[in-house]
Amino acid sequence: MRASFAVHGLALFTVIVLPKLWVWAISATLINHLALTIFGLWPTCRYLGPNLTCLPEAARRRNEVALTFDDGPDPEVTPLVLEILDRYQAKATFFVVGARAMRFPGLCREIARRGHTLANHTQHHKNTFACLGWSGQMQQIVMAQQTIKRITGQEPRFFRAPMGMRNPILDPVLSCLGLPLITWNRRGYDTRCADCKTLLARLTSKLGAGDIVLLHDGNSAIGVNGQPVILELLPKLLNIIAAMRLNPVALKDALCVPQPIDSIKPPGCRK
Repeated sequence: MRASFAVHGLALFTVIVLPKLWVWAISATLINHLALTIFGLWPTCRYLGPNLTCLPEAARRRNEVALTFDDGPDPEVTPLVLEILDRYQAKATFFVVGARAMRFPGLCREIARRGHTLANHTQHHKNTFACLGWSGQMQQIVMAQQTIKRITGQEPRFFRAPMGMRNPILDPVLSCLGLPLITWNRRGYDTRCADCKTLLARLTSKLGAGDIVLLHDGNSAIGVNGQPVILELLPKLLNIIAAMRLNPVALKDALCVPQPIDSIKPPGCRK
């Protein structure tokens, strides 16, 4: 961000002092905006601020992996996912959409009751989230925080942007709210690919301790059997994880995050 401000300032100075170089000044500004756009479309990029893509060294030493589920809760899929996780004694983190949590509050409470972590995936999962300004992003995140806390009594301690996309404003917003950005380093694209074998190969290739795995209990692709592919994929993935002697844990346990505090910083806060 400092570099971007510097580019804009230098471009303005050039246009004023050396107007003949206006083409170069505008070109530099456009290149800067193009770079910021590319970084925003790159979910695991760290150029726009801190971004946890894998677990810390302490978790790797404990052979831990983090299973994360996005876009739920789903009244048909989430209960079955919870049953599979229980069967394998695995814990996970559910990045829930606030509006869906309001529709299915009992599912959110059940996720928490079974020892999993609920995290913030915005209130409405807008496809335009990465285009929102300060107030728009703050509103989406704070509303989801309040929704999940009202339902479960626990305030989420982690955030993931819709589709992982963001803009330079997100980092100061999250800093104000004290929420770390969580992405992943293992992704199967299970909302678009319905072939379990392909998904399993993508997720388990070079799978190891410290990995954060992205899955979906909401918007899962439908397999040839007419069922959401996550229900076929998850048991097979957990079998491989067990064979590798890895321990699937919730993010709060992997990161040793204490119990949530009772308050969040007000939306007017700016850092």
